[in-house]
Amino acid sequence: MKVPRKSIFSVLVLAIVSWCLISHAIDREAIFHRYDKDGDKVITAEELPDAATRARFDKNGDGNVSLEEFQKTVGIATSEEENDRLAKLVRYADKNKDGKLTKEEVGGGARWFNRVDQDKNGEIDSAELEAVRQLISRLGEGILPTIPETDITEEELKEITSGPEILKPGDVGIGRMIPDVEFTDIDGKAHRLSDLSTEKGTVVAMTSATCPVSKRFLPTLASLEPELNEMGISLLLVNPYSSESEEEVREQLSAHSFQSPYVRDTGKQLTTALGAATTTEVFFFDSKRTLHYRGALNDQYGIDYSVNEARHHYLLDAVAAHLKNETPEIQATAAPGCELETGSASEALTKTDVTYHKDVARILQQNCVRCHYDGGIAPFALDDYDEVSDRTRVIKRVVSEGTMPPWFAAPQEDGGASPWANDHSLSERDRTDLLAWLESSDKPIGNPADAPEPLVFTDEWSIGEPDLVFQLSKAYDIKATGFMPYQYDTIETNLTEDKWIKAYEILPSERDVVHHVLVQVFEQGAKIREQGEGSTGYWAAYVPGNGEHVFPDGFAKKIPAGAKLQFQIHYTPSGEAKKERLKIGLKFADEAPKYELRTLPLADRKLEIPPGAEAHVEGASRKINNDVPIVSFMPHMHVRGAAFKYEVEYPDGETETLLDIPRYDFNWQLRYDLKQPKIIPKGSTIRVTGVFDNSTNNKANPDPTKTVGWGSQTVDEMLIGYIEYMVPVIEAGLASTR
Repeated sequence: MKVPRKSIFSVLVLAIVSWCLISHAIDREAIFHRYDKDGDKVITAEELPDAATRARFDKNGDGNVSLEEFQKTVGIATSEEENDRLAKLVRYADKNKDGKLTKEEVGGGARWFNRVDQDKNGEIDSAELEAVRQLISRLGEGILPTIPETDITEEELKEITSGPEILKPGDVGIGRMIPDVEFTDIDGKAHRLSDLSTEKGTVVAMTSATCPVSKRFLPTLASLEPELNEMGISLLLVNPYSSESEEEVREQLSAHSFQSPYVRDTGKQLTTALGAATTTEVFFFDSKRTLHYRGALNDQYGIDYSVNEARHHYLLDAVAAHLKNETPEIQATAAPGCELETGSASEALTKTDVTYHKDVARILQQNCVRCHYDGGIAPFALDDYDEVSDRTRVIKRVVSEGTMPPWFAAPQEDGGASPWANDHSLSERDRTDLLAWLESSDKPIGNPADAPEPLVFTDEWSIGEPDLVFQLSKAYDIKATGFMPYQYDTIETNLTEDKWIKAYEILPSERDVVHHVLVQVFEQGAKIREQGEGSTGYWAAYVPGNGEHVFPDGFAKKIPAGAKLQFQIHYTPSGEAKKERLKIGLKFADEAPKYELRTLPLADRKLEIPPGAEAHVEGASRKINNDVPIVSFMPHMHVRGAAFKYEVEYPDGETETLLDIPRYDFNWQLRYDLKQPKIIPKGSTIRVTGVFDNSTNNKANPDPTKTVGWGSQTVDEMLIGYIEYMVPVIEAGLASTR
């Protein structure tokens, strides 16, 4: 076979380049300058006519090869990358955080150490790091010791996540009605809880004159008293101990100048009604006594820890969210303190008969109404008695089968607490009460005075007013019926500086036709490709009911200066022709975060699902070369997807299930956020497995006679396990120590 001269030339050029790189006989960067005839640090088509060779190095697709593109392709660090790698070494190796490196910290055998340690004091300080940079530029970054891509230790992880455990709201009575308990305060005045309720709400704080943790929180609680009153929130202090004398209590009240009512709950009527667990727990409920928050005041003190200042002000955040008609980001936590011998809130409140106004309306508000309201993304409203009673059979079916609220992660095998921060499943108590009412013959409506405050919704941003909004470049025509191919839309950000994003929200103009959206960020100069799902991670995502994300303190995502945003949109016709033009809102972080969030996919692109197969298994795996701290998962399949599982095989051979979805539902592409990041150690293998039902039993199956492979349309299939993980952000000071 005759080989074209152009192909022979390409092979020769690549062979010469490869030989030079391997042998190091020629300085790698000298190869670039050999072709850069005019010395402008760009190789043009005139200087290197062979297009195939240029294409290997041409990262931005402009037909030329810049010096930076060449350096990145052959593994030569640019000056900026050298700074980053060195800064990362300092961050990683400087174990005592004194800003200096010792020979022991860099591994002991670094031959360059003595040459860099110019004053021979056994340490490399910031002034001597310039010599390291010079060595890197001459010898390459191979002189540096190997360090993991993600240098997060278990100790650092504990520091990030220390504080009270986040609890599943429905399990501890959030959204339910607090009984109108009678009590007498320390001054002998009789009250009911309803007497204290202001238009804005009430905070009940458990306390003690002897419990050490409770005593530590008292100054903070005292300082919050006027702040709460100014916000229109009343405060009630409750002491559950009959063993603490009135003299001890009054001395404590005087020392902290409390003005609010104080109850010595010696009979534990209030304590039991609240289901209080410890002497530090606080409760916040509205004027209708609907519980919106319970747990720790903040995260400053615990049984075995204390920090200088609180990082999370749980109570104040919950109050602020409620006053803005929003759901608190954290609705319930454990409250470290002295444990109390009482029944739980669930046990106390289930003694009464279930009615619509007192119970069902609150269960629906907590779990359903934020989608099911007039103008919401759900197909009908569930915020009044008539609407609910008309749909009792539908509600009973979806609750019984576990379709609603949408949450598909399997419960913990050991029956332990859910590891998921965004677990939307009904609590056992809510499920039992709701089904009992739905199955009753009379559907008791109850006392209208017991009805909860109505929820107030906004047509705009749930994350608050964004700092920056980007809209699709045009409105897309959505046909009334049939399938639509994925749409790709790329827009310029025109950002003049890097931006750290602490929250985003994707807002469709026509919610009923947007199935899901993935957003990619392309750096300035990068070649824009319409990349299918699974070929890369995503920067942001939208699925019905889950289009916004607020990152925890210290975490953010980055959009570089000059970047472009690409939207991949899956439109699904709704029976009516429409025009749709969605937008994304971004909120900026006030400062650079400690950790950046990134996403990677595990994809099986070689799918081959036989016709009629009822439980066909496919999968993909990846061995990781660095410690990876995982924060969330998002599995993706199409209508034949039946089950999905994430697993990890550790270096010692032990296997652990990270996420099990025994019944996958294509209609809900949910993200599963861990309460605490989980470090997967270097050398582990992460595996994703999908089960597909291509049989006639699958009512959503478009064609059970077809062998199904990978494809972007709903009639095709995919298997992707997205993983969101965290990486440290190198401090600006270390990154620029020239």
